[in-house]
Amino acid sequence: MTHAATKNPFNIIVIVAALGYFVDIYDLILFSIVRIPSLKGLGITDNDSIKNIGIALLNMQMLGMLTGGIIWGILGDKKGRLSVLFLTILLYSLANIANGFVQTLPQYYILRFLAGVGLAGELGIGITLVSEVMTKETRGYGTTIVSGIGIAGAVLGFLVADLFDWRAAYFVGGALGLLLLILRVSVYESGMFSKLKHEPVKRGDFLSLFRNKRKFLKYIYCILIGVPVWYVIGILVTFSPEFARKVLHVQGEINAGKSVMYHYIGASVGSFLLGILSQYLRSRKKSLGAALSALLVFIVAYFCSFGATTAFFYSIIFVLGLAQGYWAVFITTASEQFGTNLRATVTTTAPNFVRGSTVLMTSLYGLIETWMNLGMLAAGVIVGIIVLSLSFFALFHLEETYHKDLDYTEVI
Repeated sequence: MTHAATKNPFNIIVIVAALGYFVDIYDLILFSIVRIPSLKGLGITDNDSIKNIGIALLNMQMLGMLTGGIIWGILGDKKGRLSVLFLTILLYSLANIANGFVQTLPQYYILRFLAGVGLAGELGIGITLVSEVMTKETRGYGTTIVSGIGIAGAVLGFLVADLFDWRAAYFVGGALGLLLLILRVSVYESGMFSKLKHEPVKRGDFLSLFRNKRKFLKYIYCILIGVPVWYVIGILVTFSPEFARKVLHVQGEINAGKSVMYHYIGASVGSFLLGILSQYLRSRKKSLGAALSALLVFIVAYFCSFGATTAFFYSIIFVLGLAQGYWAVFITTASEQFGTNLRATVTTTAPNFVRGSTVLMTSLYGLIETWMNLGMLAAGVIVGIIVLSLSFFALFHLEETYHKDLDYTEVI
């Protein structure tokens, strides 16, 4: 069943996509929260082993997300947005529940990979579907609601992990995902895709993004714009206790868990603010430019917060979240850049390549800090300069898509 484009940003597609992303983020963040207690529960007690095995499990999850991003994106363009959306929900929900039953490390490795595969498709497919079922004047509101509500799933992850043991926290995430499937009866397929199915057009050709210079550059620009989000999360927030203690000499101890929680609260609020700003300005590029500029200011404040109180330092973490709330506008922009026969592929793979860039950034950070012996402060600043410079360059060259009609196809 298909419907005409709607102006209502609170339609069933938006609600299901938002709740799906909420559970998606819950699970994405949950492993970082329960990493230590879960490994101890499996009999791993040595601190170095916990660290190394934890990194390996995170890498397995990331490998799953990179793999899943490509798989779900291609299937979303070939088979349809709706069926793939619920396949991703089903996979990561079952994987979540199974994570709660793990007894051995090999089981944990396999299940984190499968969870990563499932998690990879939720946001991209959801945003693609929302973009195609809403009018061009209101689709920004729909994608903003999806991201704003979804990011808040990280906060629930902290609360549940604080109240229950790690196995129960996984069970809760899986149960929430399965409950979403009940709403499937009310969800409908994108009219644009339904029409495209009857046309002799090649769909979901991921490699075509690399065979054409114009498509390739546009795709790379989309990815580069999103990279600063994970620079902030992967370096500034993740290593906030070390920066606070060793470099900035913050007055008091900074807790990594609290840093992530405050940051994601800010990101949830920022998603609404920057999404609404893009609608008010009638421009994705202006909203992205404002967010990146604010992010630059707050990053400078972060590195200049010598001797700050813990409250002030946490407030910087929070406003960094506000600025990096442009994630919703970034995903929407990526979705609007390409035709219906490549839209799901791009919208699903782009954010997962952004997430994957965290490995490159942390590796470069480690290289500068230790091998070049320049220290944490210099490493953080240099990586930040590179990342933000590339993102501003990409934004300058990307086309404005606010008024763009998405009912068209790419020549492949």
